[in-house]
Amino acid sequence: MGGGKPSSKGKGAEEYGVESQSSVNAEVLVEYDAIFQDHVPIVSYYNDRITPVLDAVDRLRQLQVMKEGIQLPTIVVVGDQSSGKSSVLESLACIHLPRGDGICTRVPLIMRLKHHPSLVPEIYLQYNDKTVPTDEAHIADAINLATDEIAGSGKGISDSELTLVVKKNGVPDLTLVDLPGITRVPVHGQPENIYEQIAGIIMKYISPDESVILNVLSASVDFSTCESIMMSQKVDKKGERTIAVVTKVDKSPEGLLEKVTRNDVNVGLGYVCVRNRIGNESYQDARKEEAALFATHQLLSKIDKSTVGIQVLAQKLVQIQAKIIAKCLPDIVRKIDEKFNDSVSELSTMPRRLLSVADVIAAFMGIIASSKESLLKILVRGENYEYPNQKHMHCTARLAEMLHEYSAELHKCSVHTKNFMVNEIEVLQETKGIELPNTLQHTAFLTILQQKVEEISKLPRDFVEKVWAYIEYVVISVLNQYSDNYHQLQLFIRRAAKKLVGKMKDRSIDWVTENVQMEKGTDYTCNPGYMKEWHALLAQQPKIIAEILAGCHQVKIEGFGDVQVGHLREFELILPQAFDFKMRVIAYWNVVLMRMVDNMALHLQLSIRNLVSREIENVNNELVGSPDGLIERMLEEPPSVASKRERLNTSIKLLKESQEVMANIIDKIEIGGH
Repeated sequence: MGGGKPSSKGKGAEEYGVESQSSVNAEVLVEYDAIFQDHVPIVSYYNDRITPVLDAVDRLRQLQVMKEGIQLPTIVVVGDQSSGKSSVLESLACIHLPRGDGICTRVPLIMRLKHHPSLVPEIYLQYNDKTVPTDEAHIADAINLATDEIAGSGKGISDSELTLVVKKNGVPDLTLVDLPGITRVPVHGQPENIYEQIAGIIMKYISPDESVILNVLSASVDFSTCESIMMSQKVDKKGERTIAVVTKVDKSPEGLLEKVTRNDVNVGLGYVCVRNRIGNESYQDARKEEAALFATHQLLSKIDKSTVGIQVLAQKLVQIQAKIIAKCLPDIVRKIDEKFNDSVSELSTMPRRLLSVADVIAAFMGIIASSKESLLKILVRGENYEYPNQKHMHCTARLAEMLHEYSAELHKCSVHTKNFMVNEIEVLQETKGIELPNTLQHTAFLTILQQKVEEISKLPRDFVEKVWAYIEYVVISVLNQYSDNYHQLQLFIRRAAKKLVGKMKDRSIDWVTENVQMEKGTDYTCNPGYMKEWHALLAQQPKIIAEILAGCHQVKIEGFGDVQVGHLREFELILPQAFDFKMRVIAYWNVVLMRMVDNMALHLQLSIRNLVSREIENVNNELVGSPDGLIERMLEEPPSVASKRERLNTSIKLLKESQEVMANIIDKIEIGGH
C-alpha cells in the first residue's frame, strides 16, 4: 500500500538534489550510473570524477585547513543520547562502534567511508599526527584507546578530532562527523557542565552554512522536544540543510506516518525511516529484515518506499554530499587563495630575523631612516595622511595652537589698568637728576622694561618645555611604530631618542634664557610700528590730562578702555611726562611681545628641522658606542614576534599544500569534462 508521502523536499531539498535518482550536478562533479536496489550492497556507483573530489576534501580536513577559517562541506551527525545514532552509523559503515552506558562518543569522530574493491577491508585511525591500523574485530577497542588518549581515561569529552577511515567493499563513499550524544544529566565521573560542553561542540560543527545536519531521532519521542532538533533550528531556521533519520520504528510504529508527513519541525531535506540492527544479526540479514518490515507491517508499510531503509539513507546522503561539494568547491578554492595571499603578505611585512651584528645595524638604520621620513612629513611639512584620524599627530597644527596660546598668555600678563601710571610716576621720581624737568631718563625706561620682562620671564621657559615634551612624544611614537617588532632594539632607541630630545630642549632653554636677558638689558627696535603706535597713543595726552585735572575719576583711553584716574590729580606737574613715558612703554612692549613670539616660532621651527634632518641620525652613534653585548642582546626576537612568524609559516605551508590539492582535483575535473 502506498499511504501518504512524507515531505522530503523543503526549500533546501531541491538545492541539494535529494529527489534526483539519476544525477547530481553532473555538469560540475558527478553522474550516477545506477540507484540502489534491495539486493545491492550499500555502495554508491560513482563515476571516476567524484571519488577524487571526496579524497581532496578529506585531505583538506587532514591538513586542518579549517583552522584557517575555511569551512569544508560536512555531514554532521547529531542526536540525543540513546536515539540510535551509533546503530545508524554502524549500518552505513557495516562495522561495530563502541557501546556502553553513558556517552560512547567523547570526541568528534570523523568517519571516512570508501568503497574498496578488495574483499579485505582496510581500516585505520588518525589522531595526534599518527596513523593506527586496526581491523573489523578490534575497531571499537581501537576507538576507545584513541579516545582515552585524546580526552583522558575518564568520562570527559574533548573537541580534538579522531578520524576513522573504513575502506570496505560495499560501503558508500561518505564522510560523516559523529558528535557526542546530547545528555542533560551528568553521570558519575562526568563534569557538571557536560551538557554545555557537548552543546558547544555541536554548535561549532553545525553552525557553518557548509554543514548538512543529519538529525537522528527515535520514533518513540516527540520530535519537537528533541535537543538535537532544537539546536538544529537555532542555526538552520528554515531546515534547508537538515535531514532526519527516524530509528527504532519497529518499537514505535504508531503515528509515525503522521509525524513524518506533518513535518512539524521543518526538516527541509526530508525524513528517512530505518530499522536498527538487532542483536547479532549480520548487516545483510538486517537489511532483509528491514525491507520485510516496511513491506508487510500494517502501519509502516504505508510509508512511501522512497523514504525508508538504510540503503535509501545512504543514497540520499551520497547525493547531498555530492551536491554540497559541488556548491562549495569554487568558494573553497577562492578562500584558500585569499588566505594564502594574506598570510604571505603579512609575513612579508614582518621584519627579517636579525642573525648578525650587521643585521642589527642595518635594521637600526632602516628604522631611523623610516622614522626620519615620517617625522619630516608631520613635524616639518605638515603632511598628515599617515595619521588621518589621529589629530594629536597632526604636529604643525598642534604646534601652531600651542604658539597661539603662548602669545595670548604673554599679552594677558601685560594688561595693567589698576593704579594706572602710578608705577611710571614712581620710577620717574626715583630716577630723576639735576636736569631739565621734561627730560625722559633712559634709566627709567630700562627700569620699567626690566620689571615687565621679569613678570613674564617664566612663560617662555614653560612654553619651551611644553613644546619639547610634545615633540618627544611624537618622536617616540613614530620610532615605536617602526621598531615595534624589535623589542630590545626599541628600548634602546627610545632611550637614545629621549636623550637626544632632552639635549635639544636644553638648547632651547638656554636660548630662551639668553633672549629674556637680552630683552632686560637693552631696548631697541627698527620696527616703524613702534613710532606709529607711540604717536597715536600720545595724541590722546592733552584730552586725557585735561579730563584728569577737571576732576574726572574715570577716562576712556584708546588701547586700555575705561581707566580709573582719580588718584593722578596730585601729580599734576609730572603728568605729561608720565603719560608720554607710559605710552612709550606700551608701544615698545607690544614690539617686545611680538618679537618674543616671532623669535620663538623661528627658533622652534629651526630646532625641529635640525632635529629631524640631522640630529636624529646621531642616534646611530649611540649604538656604535654602546657597551659590549648590547648589540648581541638585540638579536633576540620577542616571543610574540617569533610566535607570529611561526604561525604564518605554518599557515603558508598548510595553504600551499591545500592549493596543490585543489589544483590537482580541478585538473582531473577539467580533463574528465573533455
